[in-house]
Amino acid sequence: MRLTPIPDAGASQPRATRPATEPQDLLFEVENLKVHFATDDGLVRAVDGVTFGIPRGKTVCIVGESGSGKSITGRSLMNLLPHTARIVDGRVLYHPEPGRTIDIGKLDPRGKPIRALRGKDVSFISQEPMAALSPVHTIGQQMVPVIRRHLNLGRREATERAAAMLARVGIPKPAERLGSYPFEFSGGMRQRVCIALALSCRPKLVIADEPTTALDVTTQANIIDLLVELQEESGLSILFITHDLGVVAEVASEVIVMYLGKVVERGSVEEIFYDPRHPYTRALLKSVPRLGSGRDTRLAAIRGMVPSPFDRPKGCDFHPRCDFAIAGTCDVSVPQDVALGGSRSVRCVLPEAIRPASRVTQIPAGHAQRTLRHG
Repeated sequence: MRLTPIPDAGASQPRATRPATEPQDLLFEVENLKVHFATDDGLVRAVDGVTFGIPRGKTVCIVGESGSGKSITGRSLMNLLPHTARIVDGRVLYHPEPGRTIDIGKLDPRGKPIRALRGKDVSFISQEPMAALSPVHTIGQQMVPVIRRHLNLGRREATERAAAMLARVGIPKPAERLGSYPFEFSGGMRQRVCIALALSCRPKLVIADEPTTALDVTTQANIIDLLVELQEESGLSILFITHDLGVVAEVASEVIVMYLGKVVERGSVEEIFYDPRHPYTRALLKSVPRLGSGRDTRLAAIRGMVPSPFDRPKGCDFHPRCDFAIAGTCDVSVPQDVALGGSRSVRCVLPEAIRPASRVTQIPAGHAQRTLRHG
């Protein structure tokens, strides 16, 4: 397993010369997306003005702590939100082919048009496969009807395709395992079943929401390799939602860092890892374990907790936890997106004050990192 060095969040390194994006054919465009939850305690701005694009055939990673809004952002692309959530502003534009655009947010979440897109054009891989799969139905009973519905196949052809997909994701005796129940599979094999189900109707986009979180490191590596291999075969796009920076380094073409419902930094994987410009991005990179660090080495922690969505701080949302915060500036001014060239941007009052640090180490220990992939 070959490890690729990355810098400590603070190391003095030249900026990446490759731009964050070249002119690209976007499959999805998210423009100023705002998603609010109505609760007994008040309104929660779960997603607050998020903008990004997903190019065809590329992997975009959304990274952030729990409560950052990354999962709700992903679900908005399918208009598959909890019943208390609403898209109150912005657009989610799907371009299935050049010259054709569908505004996902304008579709009835329970209507036929959006249901026709889910599973066929856009599919979803859940964090917990046991919750995603019905425990009282066999794998075949869950895969075959979906394939028949979206690909207009007969039962025999759909069953053959389901078995072929199970074989493709590495499940032995696939025809027999169509008759098995989810509890008869290991955690890693259940996740492979979910991947087979997600890809069975040839989607253009797969939304993978923390798909490796509950798995051991070896199984994580296998699942990541499988997704990358399937992407290279079919040219699909992936929106990968995670808090694991080792996974981000492994799969991402572009990275979106979210904090409290907002995008605080966006750029290519090289730019984010080698030249972090937002204090939160820098703190995330510093907080992960490093290969070669001593047994007694203490991990760098981000002080404090993510603020309650009902009690947001004034000024910059991150300033109470920020090592660079300036009194009278960061606790007063609300930062706006600052363009740094290409599609790279940072939401910070003082973006030029955050410079990379001083020495190069290796990718976080225990992760499935082999090499920085450029997609």
